[in-house]
Amino acid sequence: MGLSSFFKNLFGSAKDSTTDLANQAEVKFEQAKEAAAPYIEKAETFAEETIAKAKETSEPILESAAEYANKAKDIVSEYVEKASDSLSDVIDSVKEKTTETAGTTKTIVVETAADATEKSETATDEIIDTIPPKE
Repeated sequence: MGLSSFFKNLFGSAKDSTTDLANQAEVKFEQAKEAAAPYIEKAETFAEETIAKAKETSEPILESAAEYANKAKDIVSEYVEKASDSLSDVIDSVKEKTTETAGTTKTIVVETAADATEKSETATDEIIDTIPPKE
């Protein structure tokens, strides 16, 4: 029976030691929490103040950026209109030149056809003139 009482004493004292350590850890944790509370509050206050300052500082910059964006939009709109007008002018010019070129080409083709017809008639007449009459 000495062995069983040895184990009971051994494990019983380990259980008591563990309970004591857990209680001490809980007490230390509470003390640490109490000690850290003012620092946590200071950190929260610092963070809130920093965020407020950042908002105050960035507000005029954001307003300026919005103004510049609106100005840029107006300027770009002007250039878009000008570019659109220029493209329309170019398209109209190309249409006019294409029409002129088509007219000129048509005239040249008609003149060339007339010249070819005349030359054909002349050549035909010459050939006919060289053929002896049938008797």
